[in-house]
Amino acid sequence: MTTPSSRRDAIKKVATMALAGTALSSLSERVSAHESAVGTALKGKVNHSVCAWCYGGIPLETLSQAARDMGIKSIEIISPEQFETIKKYDLTCAMVGSISKDWGISRGWNRKEHHAPLVEFYRDLIDKTSAAGFTNLICFSGNRNGLSDEQGIINCAEGLKQVIGYAEKKKVTLVMELLNSKVDHKDYQCDHTKWGVELCKAVGSDRFKLLYDIYHMQIMEGDVIRTIRENQQFIAHYHTGGVPGRNEIDETQELFYPAIMQAVVDTGFKGFVAQEFVPKRPDKLASLRQGVQICDV
Repeated sequence: MTTPSSRRDAIKKVATMALAGTALSSLSERVSAHESAVGTALKGKVNHSVCAWCYGGIPLETLSQAARDMGIKSIEIISPEQFETIKKYDLTCAMVGSISKDWGISRGWNRKEHHAPLVEFYRDLIDKTSAAGFTNLICFSGNRNGLSDEQGIINCAEGLKQVIGYAEKKKVTLVMELLNSKVDHKDYQCDHTKWGVELCKAVGSDRFKLLYDIYHMQIMEGDVIRTIRENQQFIAHYHTGGVPGRNEIDETQELFYPAIMQAVVDTGFKGFVAQEFVPKRPDKLASLRQGVQICDV
């Protein structure tokens, strides 16, 4: 039989242990939260960017602040009049946009009759890109419209050579995007890595390279990792996107982006990887954050 004093002592002991347990539990939760935060910090091996057009419902100011807070360094595929907005948030533009009412994906360098106006158009954009301190400017082959792939390379190279010297002088790289012609951009000519590489060789300048869009090239040819390893010297930039659908790049689609990004890093690539998927979830910025973390190997 216990005495009142021993019962009180026992209760005090239990209470003290409970308080200690609560304190330890609270400390453990705080430590766990800290470790979680540290775990999601970017590792610095990948330079992250995001394509503005995928977040059209979000003001550029809001997207810029969110991107900076996530550790993203660039917002891209924007026009010169938008440069000052992203610069306010200490962001760069890793790939300057070049679509206008006259020129774009379907109308590009593969037609000789386009060359003279395109040279004028791109010289202006090269000037603006260089003046802003940016280095990459996107360009497109245009659609085939019955043109053979061989002649398309000849025509593109002939036109690009008329402006590439100016790009070299201004330290701006013209970057042609590889796009799929199966689902999204019917008849687009620069739709296989091999074609793009042959064009790079024909132009013969380090200021002309490829934008390897992982989403598009998975649709057209697959074999993504080996293709990256074998052609990395011709690639200036990467875009992401879930296949099929060009939505989130998580387990809801077929590509395993951590392995692809590790392959990119292993090539010694120092450029940018841009998220170019279209979020289908309501919280678009949460999807963006998830995409960046998936790619941050």
